[in-house]
Amino acid sequence: MTTSYLFTGGKLLDPREGTLKDGLDVLVTGDRIAEIGPGITLPEGTQTIALDGRTLMPGLIDCHVHVVAETLDLWGNMIAPASLGALRAAWVMTEALSRGFTTLRDLGGADIGLVRGVEDGLIDGPRLVICGKGLTTTGGHADLRQRTDDRPGLFSDRVGSMGLIVDGVDNVRAACRTLIKEGAHFIKVMANGGVSSPNDPIHSIQYSRDEIAAMVEEAENAGLYVSAHLYTDKAIRRCVELGVHSLEHCNLIEPETASMAAEAGCIAVPTLVAYEALAIEGKQLGLGAAEFEKIDVVRNGGLKSLEVMAEAGLPMAFGSDLLGQLRKYHCMEFELLAKVLSPAEIIRSATTIGAKLCRLEGEAGEIVKGASADMIVIDGDPLADISLLGGDGAHMPLIMARGRLHKSALV
Repeated sequence: MTTSYLFTGGKLLDPREGTLKDGLDVLVTGDRIAEIGPGITLPEGTQTIALDGRTLMPGLIDCHVHVVAETLDLWGNMIAPASLGALRAAWVMTEALSRGFTTLRDLGGADIGLVRGVEDGLIDGPRLVICGKGLTTTGGHADLRQRTDDRPGLFSDRVGSMGLIVDGVDNVRAACRTLIKEGAHFIKVMANGGVSSPNDPIHSIQYSRDEIAAMVEEAENAGLYVSAHLYTDKAIRRCVELGVHSLEHCNLIEPETASMAAEAGCIAVPTLVAYEALAIEGKQLGLGAAEFEKIDVVRNGGLKSLEVMAEAGLPMAFGSDLLGQLRKYHCMEFELLAKVLSPAEIIRSATTIGAKLCRLEGEAGEIVKGASADMIVIDGDPLADISLLGGDGAHMPLIMARGRLHKSALV
């Protein structure tokens, strides 16, 4: 029997306009938003949820996660049995839903089985948008082998592995086609050095132009796009020129490149909290001087990058990129963004812009008729106080994903 809920007596948050609207009831039937407005005809058996002035808004979207990285021991994630890796990922997903995130875009690791697990109701978690494995060169950002380890492609077939080592244009094309066949919604490339990888400095440029161009062509042939891990301005500009659409991190971007990216229709995904969390807990995690040096480079450029991208009109989607135990800092990203962006801009980044990047416009990120019933209720007005979206869901008495109540103190 289809379940119906009527949300009444609240304020409806419109993320596009950045406003709250009074006097609008919302009817959910099954997994869809069926009607919006006053005077709705209710199906028999509809359950009324009185909001008593609270804010009803779209579920949040995090556009940069790794649900398979349940622990910061990345090798431990990789060598874990596939069944254990999937169970751990399900726990990470349920945890994110408890914070109000009803959609996650996974940037390396999650597979079609986890997508199906949510769709089939086996996992109480957010909708997943996946790339499969992130493509990395030998010695690149997702190649976690030490310098003396020459074993090829270690554990890339495991659920807990985030990357696939691929070199050469022909091999890149074959890898993209395989990932697309396996259910990828986009292609992820490690195009710049990284913080967590052992052999590549931040400034290193990864993959040749021909290899990245081949990825872009294969993705576009399938109606998809390429997302790139990037820090330096040189690497970002190069990827924009080659047709990459989604620009991850972007901590060291310069104004001219940001304008070029905006004109090309790109979307950036800053992940400031990842570096803040590493700076806080790095010593306890055993990070050495070399790792801290890389962390400081990207961390120090974070807030400036927000200013640069905002000034250029480059859309930004919300992202966190927290691994393992650092997930507890998830909602700190709202605090960091608030040092530069307005609450309305931050909310758009985690709703409408995120939905556009996930290619879910009309399905997620807004409360509109026909959309998926992904909604959260907030005690207060997040347009006035963005911290209400933090606190690990403390200010969210109700969380609904695809018409199912994950949390409800109002029913």
